[in-house]
Amino acid sequence: MNSTKIDPKYISKSNPRIGLIALASDFMIEKDFINVIKDREIDFFVNRIECYNPLTKENLIKMSDKVTEVTKDILPDQDIDCVVYGCTSGTIAAGYNSIEQKVKAAKPMADVTTPSTAAIKALKDGSINKIVVTRPAVGVDDEKHGFLPGDLNSKMEPWTRPIFDVIQEYYGPKEIKTMIDESVIEISPLAFMRGRTFKNAFIIADEMQNATPNQMKMLLTRIGDDSRMAVTGDIQQTDRQESQNGLINFGNLYHKYSQSQYIQFVKFQNTDIERHPVVTEVLSIYGDK
Repeated sequence: MNSTKIDPKYISKSNPRIGLIALASDFMIEKDFINVIKDREIDFFVNRIECYNPLTKENLIKMSDKVTEVTKDILPDQDIDCVVYGCTSGTIAAGYNSIEQKVKAAKPMADVTTPSTAAIKALKDGSINKIVVTRPAVGVDDEKHGFLPGDLNSKMEPWTRPIFDVIQEYYGPKEIKTMIDESVIEISPLAFMRGRTFKNAFIIADEMQNATPNQMKMLLTRIGDDSRMAVTGDIQQTDRQESQNGLINFGNLYHKYSQSQYIQFVKFQNTDIERHPVVTEVLSIYGDK
């Protein structure tokens, strides 16, 4: 049996072209994108990438090995203005630079973006209105520091400093102060989140191994339209009993849930540590994995 290659015929380029690499298991991302670009003169193309279970760093990196191949099949032999790699945890595991290089190997003229890099960029170009930073105000082993002077932002500063150390890689101190003053970056204590709904926002919830189950449920139900939330925590550094640990509780419930369309749960190992190599050695001495 003979086969003949059919060369696709394309309309001459006019609108900006966006290519999306979607997870094979993600049933919602196309709908989300269509909602974002509706009424805009943008041409939208999708290809899917195979994903693997369980969701470990090794499998996320394995998935990224196919990025170049999948990118190439989005409008073969045609230029694209921007390629979106639609996996937040996959970008963190493989690294943005690695994803960018693999996309550009197939589409060298394309800009590359991912959910994790898009948060800062979206704030800069106005696609989201604010970044919300929250965490439980629990010290190590219930260490007490007494009354903290100043306004709410000043009181929360010691607790949110680790997050702002990262934000300062993108913005200078004066820019950050201005954005806090204008509520573009909002510091919201976990205890003050009840009853709120965050729209067009990126919410960062840090140190959530110290949240209670009720606090965790309350936090996760604050997400409004066009918002995303990143919840982080280290159960090896919790100051709560396991029965009162909101992160452990949600993790157990999540793994009993059949399949989530919106939530990814990623467990990192010692090999994922981005600090000095001595930190990995210290944790090994303590027997942490």
